[in-house]
Amino acid sequence: MSAKTPSELGDLIRGDVIVESDADYEEARKVHNGMIDKRPAVIVRAMNAGDVMTTVNFARDNGHALSVRGGGHSGPGFGTNDGGVVLDLSKMRGVRVDPNARTARAEGGTTWGDFNTATHAFGLATTGGVISTTGIAGLTLGGGIGYLSRGHGLSLDNLISADIVTADGNMLIANESENADVFWAIRGGGGNFGVVTSFEYQLQPVDTVYWGPMFYEIEETETIFKFYRDYIKDAPREMGAFPAFQIAPPLPFIPEDRHGDMFCAIVACWSGDPAQGERQFKAFHDVAEVKAEMVGPVPYPAINAAFDGLFPLGIRQYWKGNFVKELTDEAIAAHVQHGPNAPTVSSTMHLYPINGACQEVDAGATAFGHRDANFSMVILAASEDPAHDAAHKKWVRDYSDEVAQYSEPGGYINFMDNDDSDRVRENLGCNYERLLEIKRRYDPDNLFRNNQNIAP
Repeated sequence: MSAKTPSELGDLIRGDVIVESDADYEEARKVHNGMIDKRPAVIVRAMNAGDVMTTVNFARDNGHALSVRGGGHSGPGFGTNDGGVVLDLSKMRGVRVDPNARTARAEGGTTWGDFNTATHAFGLATTGGVISTTGIAGLTLGGGIGYLSRGHGLSLDNLISADIVTADGNMLIANESENADVFWAIRGGGGNFGVVTSFEYQLQPVDTVYWGPMFYEIEETETIFKFYRDYIKDAPREMGAFPAFQIAPPLPFIPEDRHGDMFCAIVACWSGDPAQGERQFKAFHDVAEVKAEMVGPVPYPAINAAFDGLFPLGIRQYWKGNFVKELTDEAIAAHVQHGPNAPTVSSTMHLYPINGACQEVDAGATAFGHRDANFSMVILAASEDPAHDAAHKKWVRDYSDEVAQYSEPGGYINFMDNDDSDRVRENLGCNYERLLEIKRRYDPDNLFRNNQNIAP
C-alpha cells in the first residue's frame, strides 16, 4: 500500500519530503535554468533506491505529475513541475570504481564532477560532458557527447548496466542479457522509461590530457571553420576539438584590453600521450594567429570544470541544436553571420564532433539513432538578466532557423528546449517506432512524461 499524503510518504522513506511550508522549500525547488520558476507540491530527496520506488508509487497512485531530477541541468526544466512531485536524486551520488575491471558504478544523482574525481584517482575516465555540475543521468540517457567521444564513443556507448525503477514501482536490472529491451531504450531514449538509480560504465585509461582554448580574431571565422571541417574528418581519435564563439572573459591569459571582445575559438583536448600534445596542437596554431590561449597538460577532471564559471546555478538559458552531416560552405557562411552576435559571455555556439568511435556503432544497436551525423551543434543564450530573455531567445531562434537548412531534421535531445516537443520523432530518428513500442509496454499511462516525451 502506498502513501496518500506527503506526511505518510515521509514515514516510509529515509530521505527528505519537502512541502511549500518548509523552510528549505524555496531552495529545494530550484533547477539550474533560472528561467524555470515552478512550484511542485512535494519534493522528495531520495537517499536510496527504496525511496525512489516508494516515491514512484506515491506519484502514480495519487495521480500526481512526476518529475525526476538528477543534476537539474535540463534546459526545459524537466526536473520540476507545478503542483506535482519532484523526485530529487541529488543525495544519491556514490561512485564505486573497480580498477581491475576498469568499471565504475555511480548512483543516479551523481554529477560528472563527482564521477571524474572518483575515477581519476585510478587514472581512468569515460566520456562525459563539458560542465562538471551536469548529472550523469540526463547526459547518458540522451547520448553523452564530450571530449572523449571520438575515441571512446558516447557516454551511453560505455554504459554496461543500469538499475531502473519502472512505472509500476519495480526495480529492474537492465543490461545486454537482462531486460535488454529497456537497456536498449535508455541508451538514447531519455527519461521515458523509468528512474535510473545507478549506472555502470566501462572506463578507459585517461589521466592527464593536453587541453585548452585558443582564441582567434573573429574575422578568421570562415578560415577556422573550413580548416576544422577538413581537419577533424581524419584527425587522430585521441583528439576531441570543437569550434565556438566566445566573448573574452576577464581571465589572466587574455590581454586586458581584449576583455569583452568577441573571438572565434577552438577548444581542443588531446587524450593521448600528453608529451605529444604540443605537436598535436600545431595545426591549430598554423591555421591562423592565436591571439590568446591557455593550453597545456591538465588532469582530466579539470577540463570538465573549466567552463563552470560561465554556467552557474540560476543562469537563465535557452537552447537549440541540430545534427549535422556536412559542414558546407553555405552553413559556414550562416555561422559567420550569426555566431559573432552571441549576446553575452555565457552565450555561444559549439560544434561537437561525433565521428570516429561514435560512428562505429550501428544505428539500431542503441536508441541513439543518428550515427551518420558528423557533428552535434548547440546554440545557447544565457544571462542573469530577465529583461534580456526575449532578445536572447530571438538570437538563438534566428541562428537556428538559418543553419537548419544545412542540418539534419533531428537534433540531440539534450540540446532541446521546452518548445521542441514537436521534434521528438525526428530527434529519435530511425528508432522512434521501436521506442514507442517499449514505452507502451513499460509506461502505458505515461507517468514519465516530463522529458522529451514519447507519448504512448
